[in-house]
Amino acid sequence: MLFALERGVARHQAHRSLLAGMVALAIACLAGLPEMPAAEIPAKAISAAEAFPFEALDGSAIEFETSARCHVIAFLGAGCPVARQYAGRLEAIAADYADRGVRVIGVDANRQDSAAEFSAAAREMGVTFPLVMDPRQRIARALGATRTGGVVVIDQLGNVAYAGRVDDQFAPGVARAAATTHELTAALDDLLAGRSVAMPRTEPVGCLITFDLDSDSVAEAAPTFHRDIVPLLQTHCLECHRAGEIGPFDVTTLDEVRGWAAMMLETMEQQRMPPWHAAPEHGSFKNARQLPAEATALFRTWLEAGMPAGDPTESPPAPALVEGWRLPRAPDRIVPLGRRPYPVPASGTVDYQYFVADPHFEDETWVSAAQCVPGAPSVVHHGIVFVRPESLSDFRGMSFVTAYVPGQRATAFPPGHARRIPARSKFVFQMHYTPDGREREDLTSVGVVTMPREEVTHEVVTLAAIDQDFEIPPHAANHEVRAELKGFSKGSTLLTVSPHMHLRGKAFEVRARRGSETETLLVVPHYDFNWQHTYEFSEPLPLDGVDALEIVARFDNSAANPTNPDPAETVMWGEQTWEEMALAFVEVAKPLVAPEEAAPAVAATGAEPEDSVAAARADSFLARFDANHDGMVVRTEASRIVRDYSFSILDADGDGQITRDEALRAMRGRR
Repeated sequence: MLFALERGVARHQAHRSLLAGMVALAIACLAGLPEMPAAEIPAKAISAAEAFPFEALDGSAIEFETSARCHVIAFLGAGCPVARQYAGRLEAIAADYADRGVRVIGVDANRQDSAAEFSAAAREMGVTFPLVMDPRQRIARALGATRTGGVVVIDQLGNVAYAGRVDDQFAPGVARAAATTHELTAALDDLLAGRSVAMPRTEPVGCLITFDLDSDSVAEAAPTFHRDIVPLLQTHCLECHRAGEIGPFDVTTLDEVRGWAAMMLETMEQQRMPPWHAAPEHGSFKNARQLPAEATALFRTWLEAGMPAGDPTESPPAPALVEGWRLPRAPDRIVPLGRRPYPVPASGTVDYQYFVADPHFEDETWVSAAQCVPGAPSVVHHGIVFVRPESLSDFRGMSFVTAYVPGQRATAFPPGHARRIPARSKFVFQMHYTPDGREREDLTSVGVVTMPREEVTHEVVTLAAIDQDFEIPPHAANHEVRAELKGFSKGSTLLTVSPHMHLRGKAFEVRARRGSETETLLVVPHYDFNWQHTYEFSEPLPLDGVDALEIVARFDNSAANPTNPDPAETVMWGEQTWEEMALAFVEVAKPLVAPEEAAPAVAATGAEPEDSVAAARADSFLARFDANHDGMVVRTEASRIVRDYSFSILDADGDGQITRDEALRAMRGRR
């Protein structure tokens, strides 16, 4: 369970907050706000100038300098992802405005951060302006701060001139390609020009600061950390929130949990954590992450009681945890995308990168579990590992091995189920990088667990329901795109569904159509680009009698969508996040039949021979993409999805064109 995430990692919700510099302003801002846990609200606010002096990390005193045109107090932290994202922006502002009399000072009021941790984080983020620890939270209370990532601007007279966010680019769940509003620099420009600040207050958007209310002496009936909260965290949070995992903090220690408690409660109550987006009314999923309402209520009661520790002997024993690879056992083969890392630039757009790696499978191999692990998670939007067979007659489905996307766990199939990797196949890594402001090096790897052929009962293939010919009109708030997938082998079952859209994705449904009847299998009412789950059905769903799997993708291209790059654009299929995709990957299991047990080419029921099916598919492929009717498809004629996912596999001789024979060979065996 992740209460805050980098990249971008963040979550798609607006946040209620308050920032004020003086008593009157604090009272005015608090009026009408929804009730907040007591631990979130500063005890009082005093005159901004009275917050000085500060003691910097280097031991020097920072006085309020009336010679400075203004002071920017930026509330930062060692772990808050939003604050870390804004640190570089604040460093640039400090440099740009230094010769105009603007001082930027970073303050860490998080009780869970040490001076050493804050200093190390500042070095990593490239921060050079003065830094201050606020362990007693005196400065935060004096200036009315409630969230890291927020700023307070104090004018030359010692009054708060602006309090709020830096700009609108980042928030939990929001990471725009660029800011569209620049509140902090606009306020500075107003002040330096002698004008009143046009917008003196905005809502900060970072991680809540938990103010000191803890008590180790409480009524016996009150919940305690060791007796009540530790079991909750072990069940719902520890998977990700521990050392070496993706969560930005560790829930195994009392001090850390106390420091993050207000932010944790907010994400619980807003149902952002644990991350799970399937509506409970449809489908049953074995990998569901859901926090009971009673657990949230318990955590709030503990926070409001002062976060008592209780008796350490009442803590349950630590559970056995999987370290490193999240596979049933250590991988039998680990394959990196190359011999050396790929350099990701600090900024700009990076086209999809493709890397061919040799897993050195000299014999046919069956993979029962796989995991793709990014080398530089902050810049890897996704990584997909495909199989490139030596012979196209071995082409199966989309030839997936596994994928890494935010929120997706390792691929592990049911007992007896495995994916076939033909002998001497290569792995193709498709990597989508999104720069995060610092140069990075990525060496993504895939680990696979194999099983003997004689233990395999079902072959797993990846198929996709796709529409890449849509256009989303400007300002459309609920644009619908549909697609379907047909033609399932007898005895096949549906194992998983993985919806995929980009920043304008709003909602997603998957349905099974049988004749005139339709069954809803999955509803994602609030799609979150930051958490692209694979929904694993509790039991494999039989596909016999299913005429088609239908998908309905809905998009919000309106200004009300906080992640929308540009509501005025007409949006079409594309690989970059400001473009869109409408598809669902599905894992389908087919019964594995030994060659001597296989049915004859023409079944007694009159089913089409396999070659006829393949030929029809090959002809359909050419009819769709052969624009000049010359009997072959070149790369420029193919759709984006074909270019991105399968052109290099279909083009067996690598001459840049797909003939009917190549398409026919590729289509054989895909049912």
